[in-house]
Amino acid sequence: MYPEITLKSGREAALLRGHPWVFSGAIAGLKGKPADGDVVLAKNSKDQGLALGFFNSRTDIAFRVLTRETGRVIDATFWKGRVWAARQLRERIINANTSAYRLINAEGDGFPGLIADVYNDTVVCSITTAGMEKQWQNVLDALIDHLKPARIHEQSAGRSRGLEGLKERKGFLYGGDQQGIARVIENGYEFDIDFVGGQKTGFFLDQRVNRERLGALARGMTVLNCFCYTGAFSVYAAAGGAKKVVSLDISKPACAAASEHLKLNGFSPEDHPVIDVDVFEYLHNLQGSFDLIILDPPAFAKTKRDVPKASRGYKEINMQALKHLDRGGMLATFSCSNFMEEDLFYKIVQGAARDVMTDVQLLARLEAGPDHPLALGHPEGRYLKGLLLRKS
Repeated sequence: MYPEITLKSGREAALLRGHPWVFSGAIAGLKGKPADGDVVLAKNSKDQGLALGFFNSRTDIAFRVLTRETGRVIDATFWKGRVWAARQLRERIINANTSAYRLINAEGDGFPGLIADVYNDTVVCSITTAGMEKQWQNVLDALIDHLKPARIHEQSAGRSRGLEGLKERKGFLYGGDQQGIARVIENGYEFDIDFVGGQKTGFFLDQRVNRERLGALARGMTVLNCFCYTGAFSVYAAAGGAKKVVSLDISKPACAAASEHLKLNGFSPEDHPVIDVDVFEYLHNLQGSFDLIILDPPAFAKTKRDVPKASRGYKEINMQALKHLDRGGMLATFSCSNFMEEDLFYKIVQGAARDVMTDVQLLARLEAGPDHPLALGHPEGRYLKGLLLRKS
């Protein structure tokens, strides 16, 4: 029914372990003439079917698994079932005081190359693979059918689309109301999400459980929220009873949004100042110290080539934070760089502590919330990694 790819002998091991990708160097041959983005059947060297998935001859990741049920038909019914399953999971794990969450998390939900975030009655999507592009109408129909949203907006951009042979595309796909702001609640706190002009799809939903955790720790603390973006960590810390929250970001629009979010949730930016500043410069010149410092920078490593430079950036920022952390204080430090491996990030932070001659206790490893599920055999999907440390 579908064109076929045959893997070289022994190269099916990763697929059998649950990994959802096959790299181009593992492919021995093609049967049929699949175009980039077509569904193909992957077989081993003994002609045994392994999985159905998207094929792309342009990229290192030549095959992305859709299903290991090799007799399935990839059609509207298939995608309707996938969207239903994703929605059922979120209905179970998202509480009634939250109207912003990730509905579809790419391979983690069986949609290679698709992110779909829900902001109240708005769905914001990002497509990064040629295969998902070809299947998009079926997925879009399923989203409309299951969610009945007021509007759907697409934010398909970035390097991955170029590698897949796709152009950037942004705009409204569905709905008459084409406002660019959606008001949501997250654990009872209110935020206005700019899903058209903001970063990614407008809000960093992956940090929800970490915001909740740090807010619960902030009582009586002085808090420094670095790279604050629109101030969600700051709102949680203020609501948790922090004595003072200082928020930093180099983006003037982000700082304005952070101030508005503090006010929207009943807190004064005069008591909890938001400062438009380069975080590195601020920490370098800082004279005081804090009880809790949050480091949630943008991705320093956009490609593998960026990793050495990114490593120096992560080390410097963590050294400066530890220098300005009170003894007994806590540091929550994150990396959202796909190309920054978890073990390397932890070693960088450990090296930063060593270089400033301070001991730290590991209180917790931090990651994205359960609305960002991963395929168990796909460690590359765990892009957000973090550490909660105590300066001892």
